[in-house]
Amino acid sequence: MVRVEDPDYPAYLRVIWNAHVTEMSDLAETERARLMAAVNVVEMALRQIMEPDKINLASLGNQVPHLHWHMIARFSDDAHYPQPIWAERQRDASALRLMECRQRLPALAARIVEWMVAD
Repeated sequence: MVRVEDPDYPAYLRVIWNAHVTEMSDLAETERARLMAAVNVVEMALRQIMEPDKINLASLGNQVPHLHWHMIARFSDDAHYPQPIWAERQRDASALRLMECRQRLPALAARIVEWMVAD
């Protein structure tokens, strides 16, 4: 899991499969289950720590053909809501919301590690 450095979305993470494959169907059933368990842990941690209005999940890979999931905590006052973050900007992001999210990043990382180790 890596955090994407996006000034409008501090709670934007990627879960990346280390072996070079391009699609979920390239994985064995046990590998798919392991990857989706990791995606689930990250989603639960994002929901618990960031308290977003919505979580966006996307497995695109059009520009980088390597299996990974984009996981983005979304808020109704973020820069693009309700559109995808790649759409036209709707407003300036809430400075207060961004500050709160950045302050919660250490707790988010700790929760993800805690749940990954427990799994």
